Amino acid sequence: MDFVIGLLRGSIGIVFLLGICYLLSANRKAISWPLVLKGIAIQLVLAIAILYVPFIRKLFDIAAKFFIVVLDFTEAGSKFLFGNMITDLNTFGYIFVFQVLPTIVFFAALSAVLYYLGILQIIIYVFAAVMKKIMGLSGSESLAAAANVFIGQTEAPLIVKPYLERMTRSELLCLMTGGMATIAGGVFAAYIGFLSNSFVDTTGMDPETATLTLEAAKNLFAQHLLMASIISAPAAIVASKILYPQVDEKDVVQEFEIPKDKIGSNILEAISIGTTDGLKLAVNVGAMLLVFTALVSMLNFALSDIIGYYTNFNGVVSNFAGILQNQGFKVQESAMIGLNLEFILGLLFAPVSWMLGVPKQDIFLVGQLLGQKTVINEFFAYTELAKVTTQLNIKSLIIATYALCGFSNFASIGIQIGGIGAIAPGQRKTLAEFGIKALIGGTIACFLTAAIAGMLVNAEAFIFQ
Repeated sequence: MDFVIGLLRGSIGIVFLLGICYLLSANRKAISWPLVLKGIAIQLVLAIAILYVPFIRKLFDIAAKFFIVVLDFTEAGSKFLFGNMITDLNTFGYIFVFQVLPTIVFFAALSAVLYYLGILQIIIYVFAAVMKKIMGLSGSESLAAAANVFIGQTEAPLIVKPYLERMTRSELLCLMTGGMATIAGGVFAAYIGFLSNSFVDTTGMDPETATLTLEAAKNLFAQHLLMASIISAPAAIVASKILYPQVDEKDVVQEFEIPKDKIGSNILEAISIGTTDGLKLAVNVGAMLLVFTALVSMLNFALSDIIGYYTNFNGVVSNFAGILQNQGFKVQESAMIGLNLEFILGLLFAPVSWMLGVPKQDIFLVGQLLGQKTVINEFFAYTELAKVTTQLNIKSLIIATYALCGFSNFASIGIQIGGIGAIAPGQRKTLAEFGIKALIGGTIACFLTAAIAGMLVNAEAFIFQ
């Protein structure tokens, strides 16, 4: 019965999300519904295959172990620089700067090596060929969609750099939406690290459930984050092609070739360039978290200590939060204090989290996370998720893990306009025009993936026993 209810709620969520895209579509009559159905079908087939077909699960296990090995290699380098701060968690605790950010640097360097050797291009090309064949996409948007799965939203456009200036508006939105709906390899590895550390030693959902080792927890999140990023690619295509359908097929870029440009003149230069880029990304992530955490604190001060205090709205919010808790709902601890951003976001996104299939008691808590991901950024939301992994129902944790897996936030609009606009100046005006639309499309794509995960993933499948 629970499975049937889960399917029903997930179906409602999918229809609702597609309905939002339809209402915001630039040309509803031009929407290719066969493409939309193919995209959703690909998501379902991929999810079922990854979760329940032993051979595919084994391949995913191998891929997940690759990222875990990367984490172990990073730890070796971090130990050299930071010593016991990395290993002695009982004394120092889990320090984000030392345990997470080095992963981004090393993975960026490793990605540069894989790109220099041509390995990454082969993987992207194969994935793009499948997408092009099944969904009937143009060559450039197939390559862009595939690249977004494996590399970041500013690096992926380099794969289609020769075609950017000639891309149609529909193709360009598809590129932007794909960048919003997926994550880069460096932050992917970082998420595995701090989510697994928060989840280790207990599943947190059932006292009788066997505990997990750190290695098992890493494997758990590696497989699901990888699955989330892969199945979000067709979801991003679906969302973008509803929001802005391709009208004239003769205008699309059918060329299907990855540029031969390499990172650096030799492998040592590739490592150097990748390390520098990774350092920039790590510093950027750290700085954004510092600034956004401070801004949220400042905003909460204004909401609670000024507006809430002088209007007595703090008491109203605290009483309401207490009523929610008495009714069995979970809310972030900060929401009990008074009026604040977390409480507002929880209320706004609670209906969405319900439609994604989140169990009743967690809809406000997961709603807060969804709001934080959209308004602030996904890294901030994942750090907040890491704090509550052992408090959430396992199905809520599943859905939240998938829903947060994407770059769809307001800061990414600026990143895309700046990054893509630098290599395709003629498209800068269109990029700026499509910023909000790409954000909406990327957010909906992540939520579509979460709804499908909520429909199909149970506790046993989540732990990949």
